[in-house]
Amino acid sequence: MIKKITIGLVALLVLIQFIPVEKNESNDNEFDVSKSYNVPDNVSMILKGACNDCHTNLTRYPWYSNIQPVKFFLADHVNDGKRHLNFSSFTNLPLAVQNHKFEEVIEMVEEKEMPLESYTYFGLHPEANLTDQERQVLIDWAKEQMAMLAATYPADSLVMKRRTPPPTQ
Repeated sequence: MIKKITIGLVALLVLIQFIPVEKNESNDNEFDVSKSYNVPDNVSMILKGACNDCHTNLTRYPWYSNIQPVKFFLADHVNDGKRHLNFSSFTNLPLAVQNHKFEEVIEMVEEKEMPLESYTYFGLHPEANLTDQERQVLIDWAKEQMAMLAATYPADSLVMKRRTPPPTQ
């Protein structure tokens, strides 16, 4: 019985290797954050090492990303990261959303929720293990961008509009 289960599991693992998963390699950066915001070299290096693989349209895939079920996990991880924040399409968002995303960057980095522990686990991505100094650089940068927005645009254009719930019947 155990032999049949083992053979079945091995067969399943072999079969799922042939299921294609789309990779995040378009590198479409027409609306990249750097098109409208100052991204100094030190910030760019931190973003490249710790953020961009999940938060842009170009992911650097490790060798093990071609093995299922890791391929599924990484694709889901990247898609979820881009859904929350995509620096490659950042300036295509309304100003209020851009401002809010900077606010979220500050919060997530301050609370050490980003980069995700699953990304830095096992030391597979040592460049993503941010020092306190690197965290502060990102926080200061995001705050500077918010200050620039506040100085450039009317305050009401930077406030997220509340969604009104549909009327109840």
